Amino acid sequence: MFKHILIATDGSELSHKAVSGGLEMAKALGARVTAYTCVVEYLPMTEFAVETPQTVMEQLEAEATQHLRQFAEQAKAAGVPFDTARSTEFSPYTGIITTARERQCDLIMMASHGRRGLAGLLLGSETQKVLTHSEIPVLVYR
Repeated sequence: MFKHILIATDGSELSHKAVSGGLEMAKALGARVTAYTCVVEYLPMTEFAVETPQTVMEQLEAEATQHLRQFAEQAKAAGVPFDTARSTEFSPYTGIITTARERQCDLIMMASHGRRGLAGLLLGSETQKVLTHSEIPVLVYR
């Protein structure tokens, strides 16, 4: 069935649940896993920013490193073969799809924050964008 699963993680509680479920599924299938996280490109919206863009990007990079470190600990504990990936993007969905394609994953697994209504319209849904644009099957963990 599935041999290489990309699991997208953003460090949120829902994402942690998807990681746990994805690792459990990978173990049962004998699949390997790639954990992916996106560092969202920071664009200051005002010239009166308190922190420099470089400082903000360094903080975002550190958070991404921590997300992938936590994933690695869980994957090792579960005995699932894994690797990690990250990229800097304006929209996380492009990084998810590109990484899955480049790493030849046959499934993308990710959580959905379930934003609906005005919040979903204004904030957008990275999960919805992946579902819309990916040619690789997507499993949404809720």
